[in-house]
Amino acid sequence: SEIFTPAHEENVRFIYEGERGAWQCVERDLRSQMGSERGLVEEYVEKMPNPSLKAFKPVDLGDLKRRNTQDAKKS
Repeated sequence: SEIFTPAHEENVRFIYEGERGAWQCVERDLRSQMGSERGLVEEYVEKMPNPSLKAFKPVDLGDLKRRNTQDAKKS
């Protein structure tokens, strides 16, 4: 049995019910996009992006893993 701290429960409540039920909005948007696209890769794009994330650059995790593996082999 897992023990959830009050901070954990507050985080879950914020994500699930938080600002206009953000997670519920994501689920609703994804459900509305399903149908003929079922089985394809889904990409969620916020309608109102957070301005503080404007400079965020996506990371290619596959490339990062390859570089780390190559660096480990060189050592």
